[in-house]
Amino acid sequence: MKYLITGGCGFLGSNLAAEVLKNGHDLVVFDNLYRDGTEKNLEWLKSLGDFTFYRSDVRIFDDVSTVMEKEKPDVIFHVAGQVAMTTSLDRPRFDMEINVLGTHNLLESIRRFAPNAIVVYSSTNKVYGDLEDHKYDEGDRRYSMPDFKNGLPESVSLDFRTPYGCSKGAADQYMLDYNRCYGTKSVVFRHSSIFGGRQFSTFDQGWIGWFVSRAIETKRGNLTEPFTVSGNGKQVRDVLFSEDIVRCYFSAVENIEKTQGQAFNIGGGASNSLSILELFDLLEEEMGIKLNYKELPPRSSDQKSFIADISKAKKYFGWSPTVDKRSGIKKMINWVETI
Repeated sequence: MKYLITGGCGFLGSNLAAEVLKNGHDLVVFDNLYRDGTEKNLEWLKSLGDFTFYRSDVRIFDDVSTVMEKEKPDVIFHVAGQVAMTTSLDRPRFDMEINVLGTHNLLESIRRFAPNAIVVYSSTNKVYGDLEDHKYDEGDRRYSMPDFKNGLPESVSLDFRTPYGCSKGAADQYMLDYNRCYGTKSVVFRHSSIFGGRQFSTFDQGWIGWFVSRAIETKRGNLTEPFTVSGNGKQVRDVLFSEDIVRCYFSAVENIEKTQGQAFNIGGGASNSLSILELFDLLEEEMGIKLNYKELPPRSSDQKSFIADISKAKKYFGWSPTVDKRSGIKKMINWVETI
């Protein structure tokens, strides 16, 4: 099998690429090395095995179509994207070009040059909007949604908010519609929070890794001022470790007759959910520290809670997480300490 991974030097892309190499398949990595950490991930991948690398841009149709025509992959993991909501608000055109135009460039290239290829797309829970039309309970450490104790299913109405939600949502729908109109073997994963090794987190993307790094700096005595938290810290996400998300992608491919044309909410599920405050509790317990932070106003259209109901993924392709949140956080601490 030949695998093409767009954004193959990012966090998710490099983990998927490593698994391809581990399993002895042919690998093509497509990345413009825009994000911090991508060059480090590229060098790491080179240490694992041989593959073909294109320093190319999904926004440029000729870049995408040339690679597709030449390589004709069997499987495509489309994980290239602009993934920060704050960036989308500051640079909405940039966000749209990467997420919408880039995805359309890929789909058209598949239709012309690799019509039998499987393509799995990394979408987001933000396609459901801010979820403010639902009921919330506010506890001491977290928000909860009493009507969705097992998480939110795919039947929740789409409601694109912010440029990021619009761009990822448009790409999400293009993926599904190309299956309906052209028979493209497309699968959409609407991710909650994923984290793990090879993730170079920043203030506005990769919250688990970012706060783990604040905890490590606190333990080392390098933080002289409080770090900041947007909102009151009771916001909840279900968290999924990289080992489980990699297994999810490959399982969907193995069951493509069932998964094509479908969207799946993917996360750690209700048992692996954390608020920011609960993450702080866990970090303080694990590392023997006291975190010092101050609150900022909530981010625009931030969801008070999103937990994925992952029952559809289990039904269609037998997937469920195996790494619990505490074990994953411990592994993340070990990873961030090496950076």
